[in-house]
Amino acid sequence: MRAIPALVRFVPPLCALAACAPAPAPVAPVAAPTPTPVAPPRVVALPPAGPTGPVELCGRGTVQRTGDGRLFNHFPYPDMPASALIGAPTTLGGSCRIHPAMAGDLDRLLAAADADPAIAGTLRAVSCHRSERLQRQTFCGGIGVNGSGSFAERAWASAPPGHSEHSTGYVIDFGTSTAPACNAEACFAATPAGRWLRANAARFGFEMSFPAGNRQQVKWEPWHWRWVGTTAGDAGAASARSIFLQARTRFPAQPKVD
Repeated sequence: MRAIPALVRFVPPLCALAACAPAPAPVAPVAAPTPTPVAPPRVVALPPAGPTGPVELCGRGTVQRTGDGRLFNHFPYPDMPASALIGAPTTLGGSCRIHPAMAGDLDRLLAAADADPAIAGTLRAVSCHRSERLQRQTFCGGIGVNGSGSFAERAWASAPPGHSEHSTGYVIDFGTSTAPACNAEACFAATPAGRWLRANAARFGFEMSFPAGNRQQVKWEPWHWRWVGTTAGDAGAASARSIFLQARTRFPAQPKVD
């Protein structure tokens, strides 16, 4: 037999070399990223429009509502019965009745206002709940006895009967004892009370229904605040928000409550 050369005898077989090297680690599969769920767009279902037929006003003529039930830009609102209302805090002065659902937030608002030396003890209520009957007197009484002044002109500053937020019991027209001449006037916005309400009222569930330059095309009323609760889950807030849903969706308040 022929001898194997020495060099060949000392070279290990390839399979032996392979056995000495560590096996490559298996590659872990990479999981595909989980797609982030996208919430569907929020659809706001508006309540049915109010009555759309003609309506007689003040015994002086018949006018037609728009397709969404508005009359001279004002939405229709229910007339809260007097038995469902309570007296507002006496510190607001005068006789003023409100829906009981807003009483707690109103108390907290007044306490916060009294804690501010700039307006402590000065907030007043010029008007709260107004029945449809009283609203008719208010609206029709603003038209001259000789027929002067049109319905549209009067509706710029006062809602027709059946179309006032005041009839719900969720509204307060605030005033101030330090500048009574500005109560229910544009200059109320510049009073310390008016400035305080603009900065703070939303924290207590109140929003300004008719801000300056509003798209609803009614008079700017910096004194007129409706209650809708600080959140939708507040006791009584769901009912208030349902009543004002058309107005709040189409013509948002400013300042407003989210």
